[in-house]
Amino acid sequence: MHKSLMNLSANASLLGFALQLALLILPQRIALAQSTSTEYDATRIDFSVSGAVGGFVIKPNRPDAENLRPWVWYAPTFVKATPRTGKYPNASLAWLFTRLLDRGVWIGGVDVGESYGNFRGRKEYNHFYKYVRKRFGLSRRPCLLAQSRGGLMLYNWAAENSRDIACVAGIYPVTNVDSWPGLGSEELQQAYGMSAAQLQNNQRRVNPVDRLSALAQNNVPILHLHGDADKVVSLQQNTIELVSRYHGLGGKAEVEVIHGKGHEEVPEFFQSERLLDFLLQFMNPAPRGSQR
Repeated sequence: MHKSLMNLSANASLLGFALQLALLILPQRIALAQSTSTEYDATRIDFSVSGAVGGFVIKPNRPDAENLRPWVWYAPTFVKATPRTGKYPNASLAWLFTRLLDRGVWIGGVDVGESYGNFRGRKEYNHFYKYVRKRFGLSRRPCLLAQSRGGLMLYNWAAENSRDIACVAGIYPVTNVDSWPGLGSEELQQAYGMSAAQLQNNQRRVNPVDRLSALAQNNVPILHLHGDADKVVSLQQNTIELVSRYHGLGGKAEVEVIHGKGHEEVPEFFQSERLLDFLLQFMNPAPRGSQR
């Protein structure tokens, strides 16, 4: 009887250990769960990066000539459409993305919500970057493509990872929180956990136009397309201000002003040969000093 009790106890201990092990493995399996679909006539793979953060990559139907797996990192990404955000990327990017995919360029992005480029969002960007490089073998230096408020997200990550960026392209990107959403914005203050006064005193941690020196030092090229009739994201306060400061730091930046166009999804922005050529020009993932 005593021996039976000992065996029962031992079995219970083994069962408890097995359950603990299962609980440790389960979250990892959830984190690596993925689904596939078709988008832009290519295979899209959606997955969780950390916790409930949703990331995606779109895989070209054929690799680039040298199988180097270059990629464009797009923001903002909203995996599930809401009345406030919509779903991004969306159909407006079909012209650009299909041409990139046809040349063997991967597309990627990660949903960090309305983060305004805050510290949590940057941390999730780090998780995403490390995961897609390891899981899909993507090149070390993506080209960043920021649309609208995606500028706050990508530029703030870029400022802290400038050696790992091939170029930055923007379609009417937000680059100045003084302009949009404004330091008095309740959403911005909640995103950063700071008051307006604290945000003002922490511009070099918060505001892309104040965080450009590392990008300039690492010779990261920039191109923005921005409309002069944009009433949502001011051309002057965002793109012109950033480019002026970047030039002052010795950086290379170009602007194409789209005359008569505002904050809208129209061919002048999304079917731009200049934007396509700019992205393709900097797809080589070799160290910057040896690529040109």
